Amino acid sequence: MSGTIGDNVYRASGVIASAAGGGLDWQTIVTGSTLTAVAGNGYWIDTTSNACTITLPDSASNGDEIMFVDYARNWGTYGIEIDSNGLNYQGDDDESTVEYETDGTALHIVYSGATNGWIPTLDKAVDDVPVIPPNDEGIFGFGYISGTGKVGMSNLVSNTGVVAEDVAAVGTARHGPMACEYGGNKGIFGFGLIDGTGEQNITNKVSDAGVVASDTAGIGTARNYGCACDYGGDKGIFGFGVTSVGGYGVKNMTNLVSNTGTVATDQAATTGTARQGLAATEYGGDKGIFGFGSTGSNVDETNLVSNTGVVSTDVVGVGTDRVKTAACKYGEDTGIFGYGNTGSGTNVTNLVSNTGVVASDQAATTGTSRYGLGACEYGQDKGIFGFGEASGEVAITNLVSNTGVVAEDQAATTGTARMVLAACSFN
Repeated sequence: MSGTIGDNVYRASGVIASAAGGGLDWQTIVTGSTLTAVAGNGYWIDTTSNACTITLPDSASNGDEIMFVDYARNWGTYGIEIDSNGLNYQGDDDESTVEYETDGTALHIVYSGATNGWIPTLDKAVDDVPVIPPNDEGIFGFGYISGTGKVGMSNLVSNTGVVAEDVAAVGTARHGPMACEYGGNKGIFGFGLIDGTGEQNITNKVSDAGVVASDTAGIGTARNYGCACDYGGDKGIFGFGVTSVGGYGVKNMTNLVSNTGTVATDQAATTGTARQGLAATEYGGDKGIFGFGSTGSNVDETNLVSNTGVVSTDVVGVGTDRVKTAACKYGEDTGIFGYGNTGSGTNVTNLVSNTGVVASDQAATTGTSRYGLGACEYGQDKGIFGFGEASGEVAITNLVSNTGVVAEDQAATTGTARMVLAACSFN
């Protein structure tokens, strides 16, 4: 070694003590379920796939320090547990359980001596920056036209709620698909029905510029008339639906969508009632809710989705029983269910609070009663209902303000009138 070393503290052992984590020796990323830590090191702990139990040194000197950082911002799902290995931790012996379970945590510990042992000098969730802004634009896609059948065109929604002209189909034309956001700024269409061929499980990703990709080979049970929403801030979930494979039947399985748009295999049937023609929306910033639909008879029950993608048992319904309704987020952390079929089209709406509570019916909106429509967020905190069936397919839209007020019909959009389509937002 050459050069001058200044402002370093030497321990009795001759080891140089670093300051505030700046002189730590950072190790390669730890992905295992166990780690034996060494004083003077910094560790990136990646708990994407599993929790990690960390064993501290069995002896330490005053001023020894170690730092642990949540590499993948996933400690809220899989955390770390500290085994102080015979030494105290914040004054407690090693019989005490020491766990850290907050996403983004940076933990810096320093040994203070036998009495209090290891003491955290930093235990803080570091902000996730840069932060992807809320989704600004939306897209309607696919659907059905009487006399024509399935279609595959899409229509972009601007950040002011203006619906653009048709974009020629890229993905396989079909109706009754589902759509949701993923990755914080992208979207995905999935599943649907091709008349004469049957239900599909193909998916089409939507880029952060609103470009629909070609088909991706399907994963999960082929079905249609399910629904989807995002959860966890950057992931999505497809759920429920109906299939004719092996005989007509409604389903309650789900398929999670990762933050890279990868669709997982079927999850075991959820605890919610199997049904089709329902809707879903995000709420609370990182959770979701499925609601309404038909089991053969229209229902109004809902099922909450946790921020880890777990679907809850049925919540006793509030609002008019109906099928082929639509839902979207508005106001940053609240949602709205709207329209649907009760035997004929309706235009009632039900607001969803930021805790997932569904309100009773709002007086009929000023929009045209219809069903089989789509809905999505736009402008970061507003929503839009669009298209549907009202004695024939329509191309009208209704904007939703950031306080959940549904506006009158907008003059027919430049998009093709159709029904049983899907919609999602993107950035």
